[in-house]
Amino acid sequence: MILNKVTDLIGNTPVLSISVPARQARLLLKIEKNNPGGSIKDRMARNMIVAALKSGRLSPGGVVVESSSGNTGIGLAIAAVEFGLRFIAIVDHHAAPDKIAVMRALGADIRYVEGTYREDEVAVVERQRMAAEVASQIPGAVFMNQSDNAANAGGYSEFVREVIAEVGGVDAYVGCVGTGGSMTGIARGLKVHNPRTTTIAVEPDGSIVFGQPGHPYYQSGTGTPAGDTVGLVLDYSCIDMGVQVGDAQAFETARYIARRTGLLVGGSTGGVIYKALELIHSGTIGGNVLAAVADGGEKYLNTIFSETWLRERNLLDAAVWDQLDGWLGQEHPAEPPRDIPRLHAVQAA
Repeated sequence: MILNKVTDLIGNTPVLSISVPARQARLLLKIEKNNPGGSIKDRMARNMIVAALKSGRLSPGGVVVESSSGNTGIGLAIAAVEFGLRFIAIVDHHAAPDKIAVMRALGADIRYVEGTYREDEVAVVERQRMAAEVASQIPGAVFMNQSDNAANAGGYSEFVREVIAEVGGVDAYVGCVGTGGSMTGIARGLKVHNPRTTTIAVEPDGSIVFGQPGHPYYQSGTGTPAGDTVGLVLDYSCIDMGVQVGDAQAFETARYIARRTGLLVGGSTGGVIYKALELIHSGTIGGNVLAAVADGGEKYLNTIFSETWLRERNLLDAAVWDQLDGWLGQEHPAEPPRDIPRLHAVQAA
């Protein structure tokens, strides 16, 4: 198939099956990191821009402004290139440096929020405020505001159609929840096809989406931190269960999946896989359990895939590997990776 533009590469992502033999279930991972921007957010980013252009809210040659931890920003940067728009990304220290570099490479104007924040503190409130302010000061600029933008959730209709064609029946869907766009769009669509599909939203321990106490967390691009409000795009009525996952559980699972399958997944996906396997093992869900690989681990090689980085933040937990081995019925336990000392060339005297 020969395509004409990069956004034509969005979608039609494959599905990888991981068997859970003890429970006669399988975890089906839809590899959304295969989208051109490397994440599931490519779908909604393009849809938000198309919707804004169609409605007249955004004019050709206009300016798009958005607060992003990286993945949405990359998707918007790609779409901005296609439609001849300028894109300004409002980011904070929590965004992975590799994501910032990709946005810059695509022509995005990167602007950081000001202020002093803890390393595990997400500055979403200030990002949103600054994005709205920047857009108000530039003629023809539009603040996309993904948290309250209906086109966010609407961007996942093709995801659902692809899944039905690829998998057929989906007994449960487990997904991460941040703005709520992907969770809402996918959950609604799957329940249209099968109202009995169980939908489970996973947020970081410390996020306030489901009313738990808020505190800082390291998981990037997911959850709603304390001080922020849950976006209007999130539809609680299509979610059957909300659960939390700790940083160590999420990151160690991502490292485990890399060693067991050869697939690099991001931290939020690690959290989704951990909770999906936990719920399968408990008998809460079973059959065809779907999850999305929201983005790839390639963007986090110096953070969640670095034992040094994890140790410095007290995020190493070998017990997670034992737990995963047990859930997946592995006869030969997986060994957590260890950082290899850097070798220095020795010059002959």
